[in-house]
Amino acid sequence: MAHEPHHEPHHEPHHLAVDPEVRSDVPMTHREILSVMSGLLLAMFVAMLSSTIVTNALPRIVVDLNGGEAGYTWVVVATLLTMTASTPIWGKLADLVDKKLLVQIALVTYAVGSIAAGLSQNMGQLIAARAVTGLGVGGMTALVMVVIATIVTPRERGRYSGYIGAVFAMATVSGPLIGGLIVDTPGLGWRWTFLVGVPVAAVALVVLQRTLHLPTPVRVPGERPSIDYAGALLIVGGVSVLLAWVSLAGHQFDWASLTTAGMIALGVALLAAAVVVESRVAEPIIPLRLFADRTTTLATLASVMVGVAMFGSTVYLSQYFQIARGMSPTHAGLMSTPMVLGLFVSSVVTGRIISSTGRWKRFLVSGMVAVVVGLALLSTIDAHTPLVEIGAFMVVLGAGLGATMQNLVLAVQNQVAQRDMGAASALVTFFRSIGGSSGVAALGALLGHQVADKVTSGLASLGIAAEGSGTTLPDLDTLPAPVRDVFQGAYGDATALLFLVAVPFAVVALLLVSAIREVPLRTTLDVAPSTPVDEREDAPVEVEAAR
Repeated sequence: MAHEPHHEPHHEPHHLAVDPEVRSDVPMTHREILSVMSGLLLAMFVAMLSSTIVTNALPRIVVDLNGGEAGYTWVVVATLLTMTASTPIWGKLADLVDKKLLVQIALVTYAVGSIAAGLSQNMGQLIAARAVTGLGVGGMTALVMVVIATIVTPRERGRYSGYIGAVFAMATVSGPLIGGLIVDTPGLGWRWTFLVGVPVAAVALVVLQRTLHLPTPVRVPGERPSIDYAGALLIVGGVSVLLAWVSLAGHQFDWASLTTAGMIALGVALLAAAVVVESRVAEPIIPLRLFADRTTTLATLASVMVGVAMFGSTVYLSQYFQIARGMSPTHAGLMSTPMVLGLFVSSVVTGRIISSTGRWKRFLVSGMVAVVVGLALLSTIDAHTPLVEIGAFMVVLGAGLGATMQNLVLAVQNQVAQRDMGAASALVTFFRSIGGSSGVAALGALLGHQVADKVTSGLASLGIAAEGSGTTLPDLDTLPAPVRDVFQGAYGDATALLFLVAVPFAVVALLLVSAIREVPLRTTLDVAPSTPVDEREDAPVEVEAAR
């Protein structure tokens, strides 16, 4: 009989012990779980920090390295691309080999990429280094949720997902602030926005070595883990080609061109071959049987739309504050506080309520409603909108994201057996990253075109030749007041358009999560053990039976 937690202030819920020296049926206290999670949360902090700390430094970096709008976009896309392509591989490896070792490898990869980025001398080197960093970030974002799912039941997982949301919020708010201070501090400069995360990664490695003790996957004696190398290469190749197409189209070649047709055909062919391979191997990178479950399929599709809406629109907010509003990197970092505050409160509060009730769908639906409303409100801004209004709009968007992101993963984890936990958890993150990478690239191209058009027409009205003026990021301090106004107005209007374009994607995500059938969170670590996961015809029934 599964233990039903009694929620009182001093209650310590039962969890699976993870030290191999201890019997697996001995429950762990809340304090012991937090001790185990300390290194994981540090790793998550490092992963989130890697993206947010450079956000406010990017305009300065691109100017110093003589890059343009395409370079700005690619610095972000390179990390998202490798993170996305590697996520399902990290997740599957977590089902086969030592999870602790994988997290440590991901941290080292992140550190190597960060050091290389800090030493970069041109945009090409920086983009390559950020691609390496993305490999490490992909591992950490995929593995943290997998490890937590190994030691905490779905019913109690909402509580700990709230802590992850809190760390996500902390990294999101402190990253831009730290990055802005580093860029504005004489003697440091933007290179330290990459290097400063390396000591944090080192601390996380030490803490993980001391606190994280997990049993190795239980397998039949003599059986060796089987890794689907062919499927991994095909998935990485197919995803990379399609994301590269989205990123380069509109910059290096036209959207409607032979190059576009060729890249789409190649990407689709590689992914089709991956599906064939995945359907035939014993240990596929992405088990296709997972898509037989309605909740998993709908949550995965919703994650794509959330990724487009979230990453595609918000990654350019820092550029808006620095260029359209003329803020310093530090000031722009402070402007991220409202969104992070909404995300922090929402993730913690919803996580605790979900653990108390076992119900999660209402938060997914209401969260997506808030995302739609927040994006719609932000689509009304321009270079002169009062900052208080923008802050209020960001709170709404942040609250929606806080109630949505982790709970999509939780809904899927509730449906699968432990043997597929890594692959299933990574699946949601994988498709969210695909949406994010595509959104950043496509909306970045849209932003560049809109800014170029508006700057060209604005300068023409001033009688100034405008050839190439909208394709590089401006240094506002060097521009005459009338020209500066043209650039600020262009970036203000173009940023608003990005949020407007993101709204339909959020609406589709809302419709998808509304169609998910809610199954109360089970209080056992695994589904009914008597039935192998690939033989279950009705996963929700089995999960409810486990309660």
